[in-house]
Amino acid sequence: MHAQGASAMTRLDRPVPRIVLDTNVCLDLFVFRDPLCSHLLAAMRSGAVQAVTREDCRDEWRRVLHYPQLPIDDQLRPTVSDAFDALIQLLPPEASAIGDDTCLPRCGDPDDQKFLELAFASQARWLLSKDKELLKLDRRTSNTGLFSIRLPQLWSVSDVRSN
Repeated sequence: MHAQGASAMTRLDRPVPRIVLDTNVCLDLFVFRDPLCSHLLAAMRSGAVQAVTREDCRDEWRRVLHYPQLPIDDQLRPTVSDAFDALIQLLPPEASAIGDDTCLPRCGDPDDQKFLELAFASQARWLLSKDKELLKLDRRTSNTGLFSIRLPQLWSVSDVRSN
């Protein structure tokens, strides 16, 4: 099956692990081409992991692409946006919503709560972020068996093999 499909499978018929990337990690991947994230980009391209997003996270991404401090212009913006869309699957609302009774920790930055919700709803194994408020929650999400929150440079494709 295709790695981008909603029920992506590996060659051994095991589900491809899902991963959620916050906006800053996406900037590192698609705008700055940070070499510390090249292993992550390779894992996404090979289908070792399935990166997912939802509409509000994607909207934030598109909004950030218009920030004047970024080294992209109107000509380059569609290329960067298309690279995101090619590697990160947009989940339908019913697959990325959480119930009111969900026991997720609250992020100190309310704008980042959506990434926690997406990781939970999509059953992602990892949320990759550089945001200190999200990273502080790793112990709580890991210890409850939800997902790990890691810096992208500390995540490894070997994490996929070991789980």
